[in-house]
Amino acid sequence: MTEGHMTKQTQGSYQERLNRVLDHMERHLDDDLALDELAAVACFSPYHFHRIFSGMVGEGVKAHLRRLRLERAANRLTFTELPVTDIALNAGYDSPEAFSRAFRNLFELSPVRYRELALAGGLPPASGRSSVALCRACELIQEGKLTMEATIKELPELNVAYVRHVGPYEMCESAWEAVCGWAAPKGLLGPNTAIVGLCHDDPEITPPEKIRYDACLTVPEGVQAEGSVGVKTIGGGRYAVTVHKGPYANLHATYAWLCGVWVVENGHELASEPSLEFYLNNPEQTPPEELRTEVHVRLA
Repeated sequence: MTEGHMTKQTQGSYQERLNRVLDHMERHLDDDLALDELAAVACFSPYHFHRIFSGMVGEGVKAHLRRLRLERAANRLTFTELPVTDIALNAGYDSPEAFSRAFRNLFELSPVRYRELALAGGLPPASGRSSVALCRACELIQEGKLTMEATIKELPELNVAYVRHVGPYEMCESAWEAVCGWAAPKGLLGPNTAIVGLCHDDPEITPPEKIRYDACLTVPEGVQAEGSVGVKTIGGGRYAVTVHKGPYANLHATYAWLCGVWVVENGHELASEPSLEFYLNNPEQTPPEELRTEVHVRLA
């Protein structure tokens, strides 16, 4: 076996193990996750785990967990009426004061002020990003000029193979190339394969370089993870669903309407789980204005 092949195989093994622990963390954010437990999930020694994780993810284990919990808290401040004290406890903080300090360190606003600005549509964009397009979408919503239809669907659990992309949503093409390039030779791409984007983060909350997105293909039970390609179960439960028509770059307007208008007006609560995007046609063969994306947001 050549040295290059050995290195590639080792990198793939590390990525597969990292996928397992990231998935475990995201599914158990409410739990007290000890370093030894996470190291065991990834099959790394506790001694080396933190350094490996930091090098591959770009932030330490505790910092990563803290940021995910605080970003989920920011989402709850925006889309629920839960008291700040409850949100603080759900984020793992013993007191609202400790939660407020940590929240301010990340978002440069107190939780109360963050909620006020979110409800008023005046939040500063994460990392100074321009949110002119989103603001315009909000104006169209308020003027009643952006209207769509939505429904509630029970989504079964889906077994998927996926490749994780970390970075701006619009730069996820390499993840799709990787997962499709892996699936095609195995005969796993067919007319019944669902093409699904698992969107973990709100780009108005999470800095662009930290956004997590999984490029997913539905696969039969029994398919095994391999290298950078992970296998897991997604979906399952009650979702608010609408169809976005047009370029992917304009999806933010559909999310703003679905989460900020339809869900609110129909008296629903959003769950703190990733949204799903089912891509109904091929962007390589379809003009941007004719693209169709079925957007699913999980309901509590």
